[in-house]
Amino acid sequence: MSRTIKSILSILLILVFLAAGERADDDGLLQVRAQVLPRRLARGEEGRIELRFTVRQGITISPVPNFTIQLNSSDELAFPKDFFTASDLEMEITDLDGRQFLNVADSVSIPFTVKLTARRGSHRIQGRIKYFGCHLEEGWCLKDRATFSASFYTSNRSIKE
Repeated sequence: MSRTIKSILSILLILVFLAAGERADDDGLLQVRAQVLPRRLARGEEGRIELRFTVRQGITISPVPNFTIQLNSSDELAFPKDFFTASDLEMEITDLDGRQFLNVADSVSIPFTVKLTARRGSHRIQGRIKYFGCHLEEGWCLKDRATFSASFYTSNRSIKE
């Protein structure tokens, strides 16, 4: 084989492995996109993390056992709790064929306050969601988890009360 054909085959092989790796990240039943609002925050300022969900086709998310959102500890943000359930966040429960499922079409907001000791600069908040995803047509449920992260910036200024 010529050198150019070998090079082309090597590049194609690398692309195949990269594509397989990207698909592995999307294998979960529930994907989460997180955003901190506002993105620029002052010390003492209140904000929120907004979570938007995408569910694989044919999958529903069960409210029982608990759908929980856990947040990693943060030196910059203070949350009212370390974890939140669907009922804490007032997520709507819908009935489908006599079974109850969470309406994940709407986004969920988790409030926080920036600590007065927060360092200036860019930061990242991370968390995970534990849930039960069910496929009604195939008759199975699976306990799974999804992770999320969002970046934000804190400035030196403080909000006075």
